[in-house]
Amino acid sequence: MGRSHHPAARVPVISLGAGVQSSALALMAAEGRFGASPELAVFADTGWEPSAVYAQLDWLTERLPYPVERVSAGNIRDDAVAAADGHGGRFASMAMHLLNRDGTKGQLRRQCTKEYKLSPIRRRLRALGLNHVEMWLGISLDEWQRMKPSGLRWIENRWPLIESKLTRADCKAWLAERGMPEPPKSACIGCPYMDNSRWLDLRENRPSEWVDAVAVDHALRHLPRIDGEVFLHASLTPLDDAVLDPSDVGQLDFDGECEGMCGT
Repeated sequence: MGRSHHPAARVPVISLGAGVQSSALALMAAEGRFGASPELAVFADTGWEPSAVYAQLDWLTERLPYPVERVSAGNIRDDAVAAADGHGGRFASMAMHLLNRDGTKGQLRRQCTKEYKLSPIRRRLRALGLNHVEMWLGISLDEWQRMKPSGLRWIENRWPLIESKLTRADCKAWLAERGMPEPPKSACIGCPYMDNSRWLDLRENRPSEWVDAVAVDHALRHLPRIDGEVFLHASLTPLDDAVLDPSDVGQLDFDGECEGMCGT
């Protein structure tokens, strides 16, 4: 953070997920499209991001004129597996699908966004001495329903892509016109909000990450203090047995979730 600013000034900061929208947002901001240039971009690393997301993050870090900081609250995968094994790990629940002992269906309350995305970013901003932040989020016009206030007086969320009436398709076209690689869709490798088309892509095109997701799905089946079985896939079947039909709209996607911290 090389710039000086008035203590009461609201400092623009980009929440960077390294997906399509936040990548476009970061690069557009570097051109001054949204007014004042960001002070920095912050990427919250869950430790279980796809390799393509880390590659995109490296690519952006080399090209953006402002710093990109990486923060972490730990490895969400390893923490969850350790907790399930009784080895002392902490479990900040992903919104896994629940088959209760009585046969009814449910879903675990999502805590992962708060603990592995929001909290480490906010801790870092405080450590940098920022008391008034304008947080730029990469939510596009077609995902307007994801807009939520920060819930904090010292952070005011802003959605520059929506202000500019830009959709996800517009962002992809803008990147393509400049010869830039199309970013991946950012999310944890085994995010329960992924739809069937994304699970299928994982299985067919990223076999090592698919094997990892399957292993985690099995490892977390019986969690402490959960009266039933949990699954990464909404069909309530083991991931390696799930029918991954892209036309099946019963499987959730996280476009309406995660407060703009994932998937962008």
